[in-house]
Amino acid sequence: MSGYPGGYAKKAPAAAAGAAAATVWGLVEPIDQRIFRCDYSDIALLGRGATRGPHWRTAGFALHALNGAVFGVAFDAVRRRLAVEPRRLALAMALAEHTCLYPLCYFVDRYHPARGEEGVPPLLTNPRAFAQATARHALFGFVLGRLVRDEGRHDEARQGSRPRRAAALLRSR
Repeated sequence: MSGYPGGYAKKAPAAAAGAAAATVWGLVEPIDQRIFRCDYSDIALLGRGATRGPHWRTAGFALHALNGAVFGVAFDAVRRRLAVEPRRLALAMALAEHTCLYPLCYFVDRYHPARGEEGVPPLLTNPRAFAQATARHALFGFVLGRLVRDEGRHDEARQGSRPRRAAALLRSR
């Protein structure tokens, strides 16, 4: 399977980096909950949405790692096409995703089966939850950017002026 250009082997490192960054995020949640004085937990949001049983935390971590893996693969696809330093790109993409998707908290506040329970407070109108999620996405982007190696582009595209980098990218296609 890894013998063809779009093979899984090319996507695996980015997926692993995304899953690792999402796991770091989940492990840091108890700390940021104290710092922001907000009970919001993405692990609880996902896990309690998937199961109402005692294993919601395990389910939440698994779903969060899966989301991180998918984001890592999407980030890698964008990274290979743009002459932007990977750390900056990862941070920018993570914060853009947060900003674009946060309004969907309306549906969490209205329909989530565990809304109001531990880890799932009202979100959309909660400035602490928004700040907390912003910090978490920044952490995710930082970790992802550190874990992904800058490969897949020609050396010319990584150095020189912006027009030279753009020309090198166009020649590589």
